[in-house]
Parts: sequence; structure tokens; C-alpha cells
Amino acid sequence: MTDIITSSDAAAKLIDGKAAAAAVDAAAAEGARQLEAALGRPPCLAVVLVGDDPASQVYVRNKGRRTEAAGMRSVEHRLPADVSQADVVALVQALNADDEVDGILVQLPLPKGLDETEVVQTIRPDKDVDGLTAQSAGALVLGAPGMRPCTPSGSVFLAKQALGDLTGKSVVVIGRSILVGKPAALLFLAENCTVTLAHSRTQDLPAVCRQADIVIAAVGRPNLVKGDWIKPGACVIDVGINRVEGEAGKSRLVGDVDFDQAIKTAGFITPVPGGVGPMTIAMLLANTVAAAARRAHVSVPDSVKDVLPG
Repeated sequence: MTDIITSSDAAAKLIDGKAAAAAVDAAAAEGARQLEAALGRPPCLAVVLVGDDPASQVYVRNKGRRTEAAGMRSVEHRLPADVSQADVVALVQALNADDEVDGILVQLPLPKGLDETEVVQTIRPDKDVDGLTAQSAGALVLGAPGMRPCTPSGSVFLAKQALGDLTGKSVVVIGRSILVGKPAALLFLAENCTVTLAHSRTQDLPAVCRQADIVIAAVGRPNLVKGDWIKPGACVIDVGINRVEGEAGKSRLVGDVDFDQAIKTAGFITPVPGGVGPMTIAMLLANTVAAAARRAHVSVPDSVKDVLPG
């Protein structure tokens, strides 16, 4: 997978998230082919979309396209924004009971008035391909088998593509959300890293970051991490996706890292867009294949084992 790392005119090498995602998609497709022969059907991912948020619609459409391209069955359930909590929960329960559905993902955020926590916790843990249920989180803490959250899993994959074995590396994760920060810290700990979980109350955050071999920026503040925060040669994984005003009033996407500064100091860095973002769906596909295998009590295909953390 050497084509995932590309040279740049600056000091840092770019970690190409699109190329990495394509490699993981291919691994998921190979696993799906093996499972279809064993199960008599392809693995199936069901996605629930509530409301008409434009960004969520684009994301769900991309998930469906890539799921089918990987040889899996894609099922979409679209509900109006004014749907009741009970109806959303009932749909998830119906998908739980459907033996031909291997993975369930509820697209977040949900419209105001709906309880996201209740909806997500309704998902059966063996179908929780987003890795967000309490049982999945507990398995992550215990180091037990289970579904791992997609974006943190993608971050670990990219760091390993850049640095190889991560044993003994010092990692600073900026951001303590349950979606990215906390699970990312645990996943890197499982790779035998020494992990610091930093946040808005961390004292002298720049100095903390300067000690890190790997910096994971996942705080949702545009251009927070400056070039002089980065240890020379460090690997920078920028999870942030922030829309800011650009030239002539047009908006543009930037990460949590000041890319133009950091690329001069880092050894490896992910761009925004085109870095971590594409990996989220890729890891979702790999999780779906793994879920289908475990539910059928057959071995997870080696192609998928090779890309999933743990």
C-alpha cells in the first residue's frame, strides 16, 4: 500500500486518505465475496436516515454506492424529520430482527426532538457497525472482540501506513468526544502506544503536543494546531472538518490543524479534505463484513482482519 504515502514539496509526506480508503474497500469486497459463497447471500448494511439534512443525504448516498460497489447489499430507510421517537425505535428493532441485515447504521445527527442515545442504544451490538452502543464501547475498553468506531479505526490505519509498527510511539489525542477522541485513545493504547488524551482544559497544550510522535486532532476548531506545536518528523492525523469562509465569500473546508504550517514540520500529515474523511465509510464496510462473519459463526476473512484494528 505504498501509494497511500505520497511526497510533497514541503517536509511532510502526504497520507492519501482516498487511496487508503480504496485499499480498504477492496479488502472489504474480497471479504464479502468469500462470505457470499459461505452464506449464500452477500453481507447487508442497512442505513436509517431521518430528515432532509443535505450533508447527511450526500453521506448516505455515498455509503450506499460504496457498499454496492464492494459487492454487498445496501438497504436505505428514509424517514421524515417529524417522525416520532417510537417509530424510529420500532424501525431499528425491525432491522434487529431481520436475519438478512448484518449491520445497522443510524445517520447522525438526528433532527431536534429525537433522542439519539435511545435510538443508537436500541441497535443490537452484533449489528452495531458504527461501534457506538454501550456494549461496543465496553468491549473496546476491555480489549474484547466487538465493533470499533469507524473514524478512530481509520485514523489508526492511516498512522500504521505511515509509520508501520506503532509500538512505543507517543500519541496525543486532542479531543475527548465519545465519537472520536476517547475511542481513538483506546485504539492507540491497544497498539502499545503511550497515549495522552488532551482537551480544552489541558495546560500548555502546545508543549504536550510537541512530545508526540503522533498527533490526532479531533476537537472541531479550525486551524487550532499550529506548526510549532508539532515535533519534527511527527505523524499528524487531522480528523477535523470545518467549513470556513474563503475568498470572495466562498466557503472552504479546513481541518483542526493549520496545514500550511504543519506540513513544514511534520513527517507525515493527512490533508483536509481527502485525509481521514474517506476512511470512515471504508471502515464501515470492513465492519459490516466482520459483523456478517461473526453472526454466521464463521471466521472473519483475512483481508478484513488485516485492515481492522486489534
